[in-house]
Amino acid sequence: MSSHDRTYPAGASPTPGISLWRTELTDTVRLATPIALTQLGQIAMMTTDLMLLGRLGANVVAAAALAHTVLFAAFTLGMGLVAAVAPLAAQAFGARDPRGVRRALRVGMWASVLAGVPLTALQFWGVEILQALGQTPESAALAGRYLLGLGWCLIPAWIFMAIRGFMGAVNRPEPALWITLVAIPANFVLAWALIYGEFGLPRLDLLGAGIATTFVNIAMCVVALVVCVTQRPFRKYHVLGRFWRFDGPLFRKLLVVGLPISGAYLLEFGVFAAAALLMGTISTTALAAHQIALQIAAVLFMVPFGISIAATVRVGHAVGRRDAAASRRAGFAALALGAAFMAIMTSLVALARDVLPVLFLGAQTPETAATFELTATLLLVGMFFFITDGLQTVAAGALRGLNDTRVPLLFATLSFWVIGFTGCWWLGFQMGLGAIGVWIGLTAGIIVYAVLLVTRFHLLTARGYMPEVGETVSAVAH
Repeated sequence: MSSHDRTYPAGASPTPGISLWRTELTDTVRLATPIALTQLGQIAMMTTDLMLLGRLGANVVAAAALAHTVLFAAFTLGMGLVAAVAPLAAQAFGARDPRGVRRALRVGMWASVLAGVPLTALQFWGVEILQALGQTPESAALAGRYLLGLGWCLIPAWIFMAIRGFMGAVNRPEPALWITLVAIPANFVLAWALIYGEFGLPRLDLLGAGIATTFVNIAMCVVALVVCVTQRPFRKYHVLGRFWRFDGPLFRKLLVVGLPISGAYLLEFGVFAAAALLMGTISTTALAAHQIALQIAAVLFMVPFGISIAATVRVGHAVGRRDAAASRRAGFAALALGAAFMAIMTSLVALARDVLPVLFLGAQTPETAATFELTATLLLVGMFFFITDGLQTVAAGALRGLNDTRVPLLFATLSFWVIGFTGCWWLGFQMGLGAIGVWIGLTAGIIVYAVLLVTRFHLLTARGYMPEVGETVSAVAH
């Protein structure tokens, strides 16, 4: 029996020791590695799209950024709902309830469709939305052309995320990684062909990029479903069995767990968007340096984000078998991994801070010298930002394994807006620190959020808290 399948009698747990922690760390690394690589693959696809569009001019790149803002606001709403598939499926897996695992994925796919229909339709009002937000008609029109092809990707992207959560919950996340690795070059070739009219295809510029992204997401979704239906160990769960039967009790549970996750994501996304607006009022140099530093942070963030999903699964497994000690150990092992990784990577970023801007700006010139200097400074100021950002996402993942998402939503409101945004505005403008002050404010908010989440996980698991999952995951027979 593998360590993945290790169970203990209800209410019992092994005596804590070095070997147990070593096993937990090993299992978390094994689970988190393909998940983190999958996340990096998603970033790679976005990056290749921007690289291809960059050849069409700065106005096209700006329009693509606007379109992504509209899309991501909608995507975040559904992302929280499908993120709830992982803890619900993991708890059912830990409780040896295969029907509960299937039900968790099924309600995640239902949520993808029900949320996706209106939010997909909203994408086709992108021009009007952007003009209402003060964008020029020209930029809004270009962004709308991109959204005309891109907007259809929401439902297949969410279903793929739900399937990925299911695969991780049953300790087999590798197929999602292989699908993503194949999708990266496929997306590049198709986007290149449709943007520039290669291989006899029409030249569709921004529309072509959007169509390529949608087509690749549909293909990823279909392939993932085929894998679930035909390959071991997934096929034994009969994931499409009784798919037409609406599962009201578990769907309500998905909403209870998932909507606060969406809310927290939106609050975080909002404060970073607001920080970008503040940077824009300071100077173009400040905004460019901010975006470059944030993109570096986003790449680093993918690994602790993968660890956070692994933490959700490992804690969920322990909850399913009613093992309070194991749930605490799983959370803190994941936190240690996240902190260690981010500490190492942050040190490397600090050492390479003068070189990293070359990846985005090319060789330094007199025109870009100020952006180089400010980017390097922000990367140094952001050392605590990077480390605590990794900690907060892992801690949030561990709490999701306990179905604890509503209190973290309150923490997000306090940390990101009361402390973070207020700090950005006060330090950046009232104290005259400019871009550096904005980053100190963001860092303060992230630190508070991480401390609150880690403290809550500690307090809940110290008293052996276990959510009542039996009534919602396994008691209703389907």
